[in-house]
Amino acid sequence: MGDFDGEQKELINKLVNFRMIDGKRTRVRAIVYKTFHRLARTERDVIKLMVDAVDNIKPICEVVKVGVAGTIYDVPGIVARDRQQTLAIRWILA
Repeated sequence: MGDFDGEQKELINKLVNFRMIDGKRTRVRAIVYKTFHRLARTERDVIKLMVDAVDNIKPICEVVKVGVAGTIYDVPGIVARDRQQTLAIRWILA
């Protein structure tokens, strides 16, 4: 499981960072890889499956609060690429 491209490495690192408690990165990384190996028995390319899942649910826009002349309005705004991935991972893990 060591041959990943940049997007896959970034996704795995974010998964590990989301689940990390008290700085136990190695332990969490082992758990993530163990989970991927367990899933790999049924699915051939688990990492690609995870990347596709994140791509499918990441948001394109979100509502942003904007203050104009003392009044706060909800305005739709485009979500940055990093935030899209972060929100998608957060939703999957929730």
